[in-house]
Amino acid sequence: MSHFITATAFSSILRNCSPLLSSISTAKKTHAQILICGLLQNITLQTDLLLVYSKCGLLSDARKVFDRMPDRSMHSWNIMISTHVKNCLYKDSLSIFSAFLQVGQRPDHYTLTPLFKACGEVGHMTLGLSLHSWVIRCGFVNYVVVGSALLEFYLKCREAKDAKRVFDDLRFKDSVAWNSMISGLVRLGAYVDAVVCFRDMLKEGMVMDCMAIPSILSACGREGDVMKGKEIHGKVLKSVIFCDDVTIVNSLIDMYSKCGFLYSSEYVFKNMVDANLVSWTTMISCYGVHGKGKESLVLFEEMKSHGFEPNSVTITAILASCSHSGLVDQGKKIFDSLGPVYSIEPSIEHYACIIDLLGRSGRVEEAFKLIKNMKLAPTSSIWGALLAGCMTCRNVEIGEIAAHHLFEMEPKNTSNYVALCSIYESLGMWDGVSSIRAVMRNIGMLKSPGCSCITIKGKIHKFYQGEVFHPSGNIIYETVDGILRTLMSIDLCV
Repeated sequence: MSHFITATAFSSILRNCSPLLSSISTAKKTHAQILICGLLQNITLQTDLLLVYSKCGLLSDARKVFDRMPDRSMHSWNIMISTHVKNCLYKDSLSIFSAFLQVGQRPDHYTLTPLFKACGEVGHMTLGLSLHSWVIRCGFVNYVVVGSALLEFYLKCREAKDAKRVFDDLRFKDSVAWNSMISGLVRLGAYVDAVVCFRDMLKEGMVMDCMAIPSILSACGREGDVMKGKEIHGKVLKSVIFCDDVTIVNSLIDMYSKCGFLYSSEYVFKNMVDANLVSWTTMISCYGVHGKGKESLVLFEEMKSHGFEPNSVTITAILASCSHSGLVDQGKKIFDSLGPVYSIEPSIEHYACIIDLLGRSGRVEEAFKLIKNMKLAPTSSIWGALLAGCMTCRNVEIGEIAAHHLFEMEPKNTSNYVALCSIYESLGMWDGVSSIRAVMRNIGMLKSPGCSCITIKGKIHKFYQGEVFHPSGNIIYETVDGILRTLMSIDLCV
């Protein structure tokens, strides 16, 4: 009886431990007392120890307890699997699940939920499909948590059709499911579908929340749908909670910039009550994208005067701004001051920006020398920036070096072949043009047509290069021809 009371007391202590430093000490002392009292074989106490060590992030201690358990309950297996997933140890969690199956256990809905996340993160499609069959066989189809995890798995694996099928089959769609679907579609580049899904969510009576708004604003920005973006902005202004949400306000700044409304981005930024580093970085980037590098530099200095220290992302934004505006000296000065002034180790993104900056200004030899002296291994973004610079100044020697590195890294990327072909063409090197086009034909490459879009009365119209099938095509082309004739007549008069 005294052992029962002692075990109960130890269990109560362990279950009341929180993931704090003081609790870790308490857990270890309790563990020691359990050993002294000879109660370590108590399954409940073993599970409690496993749970408290997992909660406190002591995975090695948790694993020792787990490995010494003679009889592992379903709960103990689930703790180990979910803890490894929470700590981003996805492959380890799948290994534990493999051992789980080998001892003849069957997964329940607590087992499946973290496993779908692990499969999505490592791209393990085969196991994910097998787990989906478990969901159906075990009757977990209508469990909201399992359905949401399954949906996220398919979206992570870029299987939009399967994700849509799972989403449509959900008997009850909570805000988590709607948000997962919307954000997943945005990640997959299906911006129109994301907007449609958002509209359906509102039609179903779901209330717009702070998780969905940034995703849908991103979709509006990517698709250039400023009317829908303004509509959401209006709803944001009506809510005190949304107005004070920095993430939402930052998304508004980005959305207006991507839609071409820089003055709206400025207005939103200047009226922010509590701008953070992301806000400043986003606005710096907006100026850069619109070719206003000098304004970016002014804002960069203003940001520092407000006590914000630039991070790696901020440096990328300011270097990209300098590149788009041809501010070579300013960009080089910032890049050279990364270590000494900002204590930031140059990343691949920083190198790509400075290579692009040098290339745009025709200094490809200097850019190539910088690549050769890099501590990091050059990536496709580095060689791509150099190749673009070689196109600008028609440098075939360095261009060929950059292109052939890209052919190895991205064998199916059409734009690399087209870029080298363009250099050959500009120099009249027709043998080179023919050889590159022959290679493209042999591997079945086709260049994607260029596309422009415009929003009229809330509807987005897309125009592809060489397209003649637009319903209003004749009127459009007649109008364009008239504009061109007018401009030509003005030039002649001058």
